[in-house]
Amino acid sequence: MRVWRGEEELILGSPQQRVVLAALLLRRGHLLTTAEIVHAVWGEKPPTAAVPVLRTYVSRLRKILEPGRVSDESRAVIVSATDGYVARVADDAVDVGVFEQRVARATQSRAAGDLTAASRLLHAALNDWHETPLAGLTGPLAEAERSRLNEARLSALEARFDIDLALGRHDSVISDLRTLTDQHPLRERLCRLLMVALYRAGRQGEALACYRKTRNTLVAELGIEPGPSLRELHHNILTADDSLEYSPPSQRTVAPVSAPAAPPAVPTALPADLATFTGRHTELEEVRALLPTGDKRAETMAISVVSGMAGIGKTALAVHMAHEIADRFPDGQLFINLRGFDATGSIMTPEEAIRIFLDALGVSPQRIPAQLEAQILLYRTLLAHRRMLILLDNARDVEQIRLLLPGSPGCLVIVTSRNQLSSLIAGEGARPLTLHQLTQSDAHDFLRLRLGTKRLSAQPLAVDEIVALCGRLPLALAVVAARAALNPGFPLSAIADELRETQGSLDAFVSGDLSTDVRAIFSWSYDTLSPPASRLFRLLGLHVGPDISAPAAAALAGLPLREARGLLAELSHAHLLIERLPGRYTVHDLLRVYARERVRIDEPAEEQDRAVERLLSWYLHTVDAAYPLFAPHRRRIHLEPTPAGCRPLSFTAHDQALQWCEIERANIVAAVHQAASSGRAGTAWRLAAVSWGFLYLRSHLHDWLDTARTALAAARAAGDRRGEAQSLADVAGALTHFRRFDEGADHYWKAMILSRELGDRDGRADAVLNLGNVYLNTGRIDKAVEYTRRGLVTARHNGYSWGEAISLANLGDAYQQLGRFDEAADCLEQSLTILRAFGNRWVEGIVLDILGTVDHRLRRYDEAGEHYEQALEAHRDVANQWGEGHTLSNLGDIQLATGKPEEARISWHRALAIWSDFDHPDAESMRDRLHRLNAPSGDTPPDAASA
Repeated sequence: MRVWRGEEELILGSPQQRVVLAALLLRRGHLLTTAEIVHAVWGEKPPTAAVPVLRTYVSRLRKILEPGRVSDESRAVIVSATDGYVARVADDAVDVGVFEQRVARATQSRAAGDLTAASRLLHAALNDWHETPLAGLTGPLAEAERSRLNEARLSALEARFDIDLALGRHDSVISDLRTLTDQHPLRERLCRLLMVALYRAGRQGEALACYRKTRNTLVAELGIEPGPSLRELHHNILTADDSLEYSPPSQRTVAPVSAPAAPPAVPTALPADLATFTGRHTELEEVRALLPTGDKRAETMAISVVSGMAGIGKTALAVHMAHEIADRFPDGQLFINLRGFDATGSIMTPEEAIRIFLDALGVSPQRIPAQLEAQILLYRTLLAHRRMLILLDNARDVEQIRLLLPGSPGCLVIVTSRNQLSSLIAGEGARPLTLHQLTQSDAHDFLRLRLGTKRLSAQPLAVDEIVALCGRLPLALAVVAARAALNPGFPLSAIADELRETQGSLDAFVSGDLSTDVRAIFSWSYDTLSPPASRLFRLLGLHVGPDISAPAAAALAGLPLREARGLLAELSHAHLLIERLPGRYTVHDLLRVYARERVRIDEPAEEQDRAVERLLSWYLHTVDAAYPLFAPHRRRIHLEPTPAGCRPLSFTAHDQALQWCEIERANIVAAVHQAASSGRAGTAWRLAAVSWGFLYLRSHLHDWLDTARTALAAARAAGDRRGEAQSLADVAGALTHFRRFDEGADHYWKAMILSRELGDRDGRADAVLNLGNVYLNTGRIDKAVEYTRRGLVTARHNGYSWGEAISLANLGDAYQQLGRFDEAADCLEQSLTILRAFGNRWVEGIVLDILGTVDHRLRRYDEAGEHYEQALEAHRDVANQWGEGHTLSNLGDIQLATGKPEEARISWHRALAIWSDFDHPDAESMRDRLHRLNAPSGDTPPDAASA
């Protein structure tokens, strides 16, 4: 891993720092997430401070690689992106990129029949190959890439020798081929090339000796004979076949080779196909029949409803089919689990599903309309004239999916459900497909793919009995196969005996009694668990979120994390849990039903309550630990101590806390609802309140409003007036950011009155201050000044530094809008002093931007530019991309005003890139400004002060 600037070689620092750069360069032009880089450097067990250390490495690399970045952003090599980085480096600036370009051009030349050009390109590519790739670097990435690059070199060498032989250079390649075949004795293609070269050089005996040596090696080490191609060449040499003689290229026809098409940049949300999927040929053909023939575009939307009993394989079939036909839908594939038969009863609503699909289609949270009708309109507009495959899994009824159907032709919708959805068939013309048990042959193939032909052939009668006792049901067969695979010493006859001894529980699958089926299948697997693992499995039925992390599971069970991880591994191996990501687990809906049944039977009600209390307290205290990193010195919510066995996480860095909250967002929202529905109003409103900072910063406005409203209802139902006051303010904040100012003001008024009645001076001050912010947003500047000053007085009287800093910031913004610049600057400087004293970079960036606007309006352009640069730095520190885009827009204004249109263009393009990623409403106006900036000089230039 070496880098030069001109003739100067740069010192890149420690090996781990060089691994970071290597990872970015190998994925140049593409986002590499923080998690991927951490894994590349440290593997499965990174240090606790891995993310902060990584950011230090990136900062150091930027100083080494980008000395001119401060004055010229175009010189940036490592660019920050959402949760990661991108290396902005051209292919021809990296030796691997040059190598790959030359190999690709050689392939094209060979396809076009120009063997001389292809040979020249491959020789050039390989001549620049010096030593072992990534020498001296360690870690998973270095090992994997070293293997990949060595394979790429060998493939290029084989292609070069093949072309050299076609050009009659057989004498010149023999020495190199001998060396390579000695180094790679199992590589049959190298042996084949050497045999051809030796034969054409008149050395038939050596060619045959080369074959014998390779064959002996393959037989001795792998127990296999050479492949048909090598055996055929051996025969042709023995018979002196004329086809082996050299003929010039001009006397041969070279078949053109088509270059592979670049994959389209489309959403591909399908789950992985099941590697052991088998059978269902008739059913698959029925779905294929819905597709238009040839290249003809479908004139209508096609819908297939795959229905059947639980465990029959509906999802497996649908996913397999979707992968098979994905290339027929070039605009992408969408997938969602509608949780129609979720064990907790948390059926996914159409509103939730629409928002998930809009997110997958690239719509930012801020651009998702508040009203469901508008969301549906946006969704169908995005799908208009597109050919997409949409898989709606586990639907409860027609009403759950009707709103998710596209409104235009060209799409195929596959729905899976335990119900027939007859009204969808009658009203929408959907094609029904009912799944039944596997055929006898397919059931045998199902087990053969999992256990191997040898094991099944040894006891064919036992296999027949297992298939019969499982009712040819895929889910039952999978459970049995897993047990047999995990215990290879068990004879299959013993497995069959064990099934028979369950007193007909598997026979119930044939009867179609769902509750009996599922209970019988999973009781067998459940009973094989160790007592601690079976207890954890039961308790997982109390968790209502979509997935669970190992630390959350530890809190649920009241166990140390290390012990919980061991139990989770046991459950995963027993196929009672799915480890979706490292350390994150999901439970199939049928398994969750069974877990809930077992917890009601085997756990006392008191222990169930304690487990839920531990889990909800874990979420509450962990989110609260992240909260001060987002909003330092803001008024904290008083929390009760954690119960015994609950060990919340802690955070040392802003990015670490932000990443955890983003991953756990769905579980946090679910926990608020669970707390409210289980009578834990105090936990519900407190968890909603401490989630505010994260949801606000990342613009998850729908979740913010949802959790705040749930908390408010719970607090009111419990008569918790303090919780009601806090939740009123939280609902008001979310409504304000939806620009529903009248409703927001009404809730702030109620919060202010209730806080006054409770004697909560800080709560009252916050409500007064936020009312001022509402007035500021609605253009009622005089009222904004009045209420903001009242909030400032109260905050100072209470010694509430957060409230004082925010009051001063808002007051400064109001004064600058009124043209009272001296008063504005004084307020903003006071706010900065307070914010910097307790390290609030989030609000500091906003205040610095307002200060820049004050300077701009006073035509103090140098001071304005300095403030905007400082604001940008603060925005980037806290990942506030909204603020970054706004400040870049303002920076471009002063650059234009000072006669620097090229710098303004760069700043505006950067702002546009950010806003486009989030689909910001200001993106269109920025495009217009850039268009006018690029217009001929006689046209009207953009108004530099308009922003």
